[in-house]
Amino acid sequence: MNLHRMLRQRADEGRPLRIGLIGAGKFGSMYLSQARRTPGVHLVGVADLAPQRAKSALLRVGWPAAALGARSLAEAARKGTTRLLDDAQALIAAPEVEIVIDATGSPSAGIAHVLACCRHGKYVVMVNVEADALAGPLLARRAREAGIVYSLAYGDQPALICEMVDWARAAGFEVVAAGKGTKYLPEYHRSTPDTVWPYYGLSAEDAKLGGMNAQMFNSFLDGTKSAIEMAAVANATGLRPAATGLAFPPCGVDDLAQVLCPREDGGQLQHRGQVEVVSSVERDGRPVFRDLRWGVYVTFAGDSDYVRRCFREYGLVTDRSGNFTAMYKPYHLIGLELGISVASVGLRREPTGAADAWHGDVVATAKRDLEAGETLDGEGGFTVYGRLMPSADSLAIGGLPLGLAHHVRLKKRVPAGQPVRWSDVRIDAKDAAVAFRREMERAFGASGVSRRR
Repeated sequence: MNLHRMLRQRADEGRPLRIGLIGAGKFGSMYLSQARRTPGVHLVGVADLAPQRAKSALLRVGWPAAALGARSLAEAARKGTTRLLDDAQALIAAPEVEIVIDATGSPSAGIAHVLACCRHGKYVVMVNVEADALAGPLLARRAREAGIVYSLAYGDQPALICEMVDWARAAGFEVVAAGKGTKYLPEYHRSTPDTVWPYYGLSAEDAKLGGMNAQMFNSFLDGTKSAIEMAAVANATGLRPAATGLAFPPCGVDDLAQVLCPREDGGQLQHRGQVEVVSSVERDGRPVFRDLRWGVYVTFAGDSDYVRRCFREYGLVTDRSGNFTAMYKPYHLIGLELGISVASVGLRREPTGAADAWHGDVVATAKRDLEAGETLDGEGGFTVYGRLMPSADSLAIGGLPLGLAHHVRLKKRVPAGQPVRWSDVRIDAKDAAVAFRREMERAFGASGVSRRR
């Protein structure tokens, strides 16, 4: 409740939080639109592979051109302007930057950026949930060892879910389930960039005019992004995936407590303490009444006669037994809310969610029959989608993490719907991201917790 007051104080003292942003895409641009209106924050630099694109993004969201002419990060810090550059490592190393935001979406780049932040003592806000799903537990541990804060990004659904879980637990409730809403049908797992737009009610021409990336939007549709985000939530909260992964039950906000409680209590969960995503459409394609497509939720238990009576007295919607109820947030504002993480990390030294164990993993799964010699094209592509699994199960089958299923060639045929395994692909064991992921598997193992704490 005090973040804005603390930011105003930093502004009054002339000591703004000094921010470096890596990646000026959609999420980064949304943050940029708010950063210039937030007291106590100075965007020192933006690193993007195409600095001119970053400049266009800044101008589009309202930054004055005169604020973008700094010739160095030192000049930007001195004059209160912003430096545009194409070298993320230089941005991280700069003494003028204290908080780094990774908004790249590249798992391998994200790992490299966090490790650089550890070396240079920079706090990091990880919009890059793809990297977190691939190796977040070890990244967070390395950050703790380096004395820096590693944080999930507020505005993205995982951090909002973590906040709701923390609220419920801090109030003394057992969390029964937590997750988000999305639009889902089983057939979406087979969607490709060539088939995605009709599912969104768009033509390819409309999407092109809107500057929409087909592979990125397909990752939201085919279940991959949901799996990635729920892995991040599981690893940050201790909630576990079901053994069969995400079920995507159709469910509106009035039915959360009834659907998202255990099967033995009349619901659809495999166990208490589960991550799950609810669908905004019924299996026959009809819209769910009062759906949660853009929001997040938590269900929790009363577990006493007194608390159940309080639920009734204060009008909470419960399951039929009266023991389970829910809270939800109907929307998330993505990059427009990212400043909450920046302020929490910079002022309180507290993350808005961070992995502390390895419970969930995202395994590359064949969208169709894949033949030996084919090259996988990763998240949202033509060949694989991401399936959420308990990490112990992923290890047991040798599942290839979705974050590494890019530009690797199959050695074996993989039937549609089957997981791709490490042994199915030709992969460079010396690649930095591959080596880091393998180190995480050894460090955390099937127990899900680090052997070296």
